[in-house]
Amino acid sequence: MTRHFRNLADLGDAQGLLSILDEADRQKEQRGRISERPLAGKQIALVFEKASTRTRLSLEVAVNELGGSPVVITQAGSQMGRGEPISDTARVLGRMVHGITFRTHDQSRLEEMIRYVDVPVLNALTDQSHPMQLCADLQTTRRHFGTLSGLKFAWIGDGNNMANSWLEAVGILRGTLHLACPKGFEVKRDLVEAARAQGAEVVLHEDPFEAARGAHVLSTDVFTSMGQESETAARLQAFAGYQLNSAVLKQADPKAIVLHCLPAHRGEEISEEVIEGPQSLVWDEAEARLHTSKALLLWAFGLL
Repeated sequence: MTRHFRNLADLGDAQGLLSILDEADRQKEQRGRISERPLAGKQIALVFEKASTRTRLSLEVAVNELGGSPVVITQAGSQMGRGEPISDTARVLGRMVHGITFRTHDQSRLEEMIRYVDVPVLNALTDQSHPMQLCADLQTTRRHFGTLSGLKFAWIGDGNNMANSWLEAVGILRGTLHLACPKGFEVKRDLVEAARAQGAEVVLHEDPFEAARGAHVLSTDVFTSMGQESETAARLQAFAGYQLNSAVLKQADPKAIVLHCLPAHRGEEISEEVIEGPQSLVWDEAEARLHTSKALLLWAFGLL
């Protein structure tokens, strides 16, 4: 049966998710010393309908270091940019490559890609979820604290794809997540209830200071994501007071860490002093995209 990575739930229970982090740790610690090339002879299409830096770089390097050959396909450089249906692109890819990673818009486009191929497809970001990034965030957190148990996670800002994936993660791990989102930009209640039904403690706030109080991990993202540029002025007004800055950080646990999936708009969702401060693990988090990408590729090919 072909393995697809739509969301974190595809990994199974908490142990399945933790096994990805275990392999990512092994890849990090042994980088440059691992001789095996498990993807040798395999062509992996990296398909991007949205711009990318960390996702593209981490996946290209990951495929290369695992012995495979990455084939990068962008919207501008392919017939997708001229409106070719995903079904047509998918059927061609499925006959030429051994695996696909797909960074796209609506989750339905990812599902359509999966519907027309018989090779593994991995979600490299959709408007609804960003599970690859969450694996990197969890690896970074676990390496710092030595555990994911007993931690309070806080999300401050937009109830976007990252917030959705945090909800999925704490549901699987039965963790604790406090979210502060302004009115009109909250996370979907069905995702909140789904996480709670799995045993997670999820608390919703309007006040970011309340969400941050006692937190061990503080996370945020840009207020205006790709495709929302026309909403920038309205969003900046709505998100006034939701910046992750030193005043908010002071509410957290003294040993708290700060995460941001990048790119960051310094002075908007996060202050310069926080992202460049001693509690920021943003650059470790970015590096973790490489190691977790390797682990997820191995999982998709049944090698983990």
